[in-house]
Amino acid sequence: MKNKRNRLQIISEILRSNVVGSQEELLNMLSERQCEVTQATLSRDLKLLKVAKTPLSNGTYKYVLPSYNKPIPSQSTANALISHGAVLSLEFSGQLAVVKTKPGYASAIAWDIDNKATDEVLGTIAGDDTILVIPREGISREDILQMMNHTFAEKDN
Repeated sequence: MKNKRNRLQIISEILRSNVVGSQEELLNMLSERQCEVTQATLSRDLKLLKVAKTPLSNGTYKYVLPSYNKPIPSQSTANALISHGAVLSLEFSGQLAVVKTKPGYASAIAWDIDNKATDEVLGTIAGDDTILVIPREGISREDILQMMNHTFAEKDN
């Protein structure tokens, strides 16, 4: 078994990158990463991390970390995105940006992006808690980060 700090980090990584609906499912994922723990220990770890269960649109549930445990890749946008509260993380795959939000917030945030960032963003696709941001040709990741900072800094004023 790995030490507690590593175990908590592994749990956080799993919950950020997977839809996990039960402790049994999470125990199996931990086991795949050579991190063997009991259900009681896992339950205490989830409580310590302040993990909550949230409903999904299909009627099932998933575990979610509080927003302050989610990574935000650029310091220049961290303050605006964290203070907004509904945006949990922003990551890139190539030039595409994926924004994770609190459940139910994605469409409203995507609407803000579509209406305020017409120069930078060709369009967005929003689900319940995830937004795919499609930048216009020639727009860099830094441009998208600056746009996100500008868009959400305005909302907080």
